[in-house]
Amino acid sequence: MGIFEVGRVCMKIAGRDAGKKCVVVEVIDSKTVLIDGETRRRKCNIAHLEPLELSFDIESGADNTTVVKALKEQGIICNEKKASQKQEKPRPKKEKVVKKKAAAK
Repeated sequence: MGIFEVGRVCMKIAGRDAGKKCVVVEVIDSKTVLIDGETRRRKCNIAHLEPLELSFDIESGADNTTVVKALKEQGIICNEKKASQKQEKPRPKKEKVVKKKAAAK
C-alpha cells in the first residue's frame, strides 16, 4: 500500500478546490484516487494532493455522509452534500394557455 490508501486525509494543492481538505474514498489506479470532503467528490491526480498524517477507518467507496461524519469528529467542518436534492423538489408544471378564437362577424 502507498501513502494514498482509502481513508487518508489530504490537502488539495491544485485547482478550484486548492487549500481544502479531503479524504481518499477509493483508489482508482496508481496515479488517480476518488476524493470527497470539503472538496467536490471527484477523481483526482495524486500529484494534486498533499497527504496529511490523519487517517480514518472507512470502507472503500464510502458515501458523503460517512466522510463528513468522520471529518467532523476530528474538528474539520464541512457541509454534507445532498445527492437527491433534485428528487425532493419537483419542478412545477406550466399551465397550458388555451387561446379562444375570435368569432367571425
